[in-house]
Amino acid sequence: MKKCLVWLLVLTLCAGLLAGCGGAKNAATESNRGEMKDAADGIVEYSQEVGTTALSDTSITTYPSTTSQKLIRKIYLDAETEDLDALLEAVMEKINQLGGYVEQQEIYHGSPSAQRRYRRGSLTIRIPAEKLDDFVAKVTEESNIVSSNETSDDVTLRYVAIQSRISALETEQTRLLELLAKAETTRDLLEIEERLTEVRTELEEITSQLRVMDNQVNYGTVNLSVSEVKEYTVVEEPETVWQRIGTGFKQSLKSIGNGFTEIFVFIVANLPHLVLWAIAGVGIWLIIRIARKKKKTKKTDTTP
Repeated sequence: MKKCLVWLLVLTLCAGLLAGCGGAKNAATESNRGEMKDAADGIVEYSQEVGTTALSDTSITTYPSTTSQKLIRKIYLDAETEDLDALLEAVMEKINQLGGYVEQQEIYHGSPSAQRRYRRGSLTIRIPAEKLDDFVAKVTEESNIVSSNETSDDVTLRYVAIQSRISALETEQTRLLELLAKAETTRDLLEIEERLTEVRTELEEITSQLRVMDNQVNYGTVNLSVSEVKEYTVVEEPETVWQRIGTGFKQSLKSIGNGFTEIFVFIVANLPHLVLWAIAGVGIWLIIRIARKKKKTKKTDTTP
């Protein structure tokens, strides 16, 4: 009986030991599985992070939304004035007042041989963009505008693209300088210097383009053509047939009057020459008359 109890106790202890070992084994297995899962999750998160970074590096560069609109404005004015000098003086004064400048100027004073010496001028004027309308208003006030035209070129996208390219080249230049300091072989040194020269050349070219574009955007262009006239051209609606006849008749009378005026001016202006020619003509006529009279008298005396 005692032996049976002893064996029963031994069997119970063995069963407990086996159960404890199995539990420990299961706990270790679960722990290993958890560690493996955490490691797998970490790999997935790292892969996603790397993939996102790679995607952002290779994505298309977007233009910053804060860039203001870039417009290049050009205005063409064909104007008339009765006094070219007075108009040019007023125009120059307004240009200086607005902070602009004259880029090109040509003045035609007329040919001395022409009957009419009306003058004309052609100016290319640069005015700060925000003050361009003020300048046009001043020219309109001081002269008669026969025709006008304005063009506006939106270069915002091109401007931002150049800015982005400059930023990329500056970044590449910085990296090349860092590599140049770490170069160990002559071959690497030459290759880096060659690429650095290319980057700097392109950077100078597009930086110059950006400066030119800034000037075109910040300063509008006015191409002003001015003619000096006696009477302003009247811009009206199309005339009827009778109105055209009346206008033509008036113009014909005006043309005849101008013709007599030009003749009178020519006679008065050339009066000294005309007097000399008249005296010479009278002298020649008298010589010819005297010669004929002598010839006639001689012929009469020789007649029997």
